[in-house]
Amino acid sequence: MYKNYNMTQLTLPIETSVRIPQNDISRYVNEIFETIPDSEFDEFRHHRGATSYHPKMILKIILYAYTQSVFSGRRIEKLLHDSIRMM
Repeated sequence: MYKNYNMTQLTLPIETSVRIPQNDISRYVNEIFETIPDSEFDEFRHHRGATSYHPKMILKIILYAYTQSVFSGRRIEKLLHDSIRMM
């Protein structure tokens, strides 16, 4: 069981898709990973313990951070809180 996430949520005060340019690298990273079928990640599914984030979402975060030359877990976490592109 994975935690639910929605990359196109509209609960923020500003619609995020309007704020990010069409040719932004974060959009390309998202498009690339959305082409991978969810069945490819089935072997990572487990039914014990707390729910986890979907592996596809984690890969998107890591790849985008690497494109921004961010390799530290703590800096990636900071980007997740501060950057609209990481949301």
